[in-house]
Amino acid sequence: MTQTWRDLLFAHWPMPIPTLRPLVPPELELHTFDRQCWVAVTPFHMSGIRMRGLPLLPGLSRFPELNVRTYVSYGDKAGVYFFSLDAGNRIAVSAARLFYHLPYFWAKMRVAASGAEISYSSRRYKRPAVFRARYKATSEVQSQLKGTLAHWLTERYCLYAISNGNVYRAEIHHEPWPLQNAEAEIGVNTMADAAGITLPRTAPLLHFARRLEVLIWPLLRVS
Repeated sequence: MTQTWRDLLFAHWPMPIPTLRPLVPPELELHTFDRQCWVAVTPFHMSGIRMRGLPLLPGLSRFPELNVRTYVSYGDKAGVYFFSLDAGNRIAVSAARLFYHLPYFWAKMRVAASGAEISYSSRRYKRPAVFRARYKATSEVQSQLKGTLAHWLTERYCLYAISNGNVYRAEIHHEPWPLQNAEAEIGVNTMADAAGITLPRTAPLLHFARRLEVLIWPLLRVS
């Protein structure tokens, strides 16, 4: 399928390995940078969502999404593991759970732009997972050199999911992230808490991306 990701914030926190190991399926190896894991809370909104060869479907081609993720590998291929994905479209949530075995949740979400600033709010239905923030870019787009932390955190081209003890992988393709430095005022953030993760009280590492065109392949069993 194709998607366009817009007004995306990466808010990353370092986490010790022993904290995350019980929360990630044992089939996946934790991927670390300088002996630390990293957890991201990532709000954005999507548009242009459609399956290959099909037209845009009214009501299903545009909605906000917010995910909580960390970084793993399987068979020496690095990728992303999601603790949760919240979306503002109930049908999309059901479809993603069915076809991608991902922990999607339906949430009441709102995204608004005021000049360069993005206001974002999300509240998961019937569950205590809330996010409210304002954020914006503070620099021009900067190329991230291979070997740097920002490159390691973002340049990942597959996602992993586990179902019934089996490992599944979906390949993802896009141009290198057009990352910008960012600032954010995060008023409420209980997204990681809902996954059993207590984020450190330190300020997160922040990056912003205005727009990214993405191709996502079907989920395939790899174990």
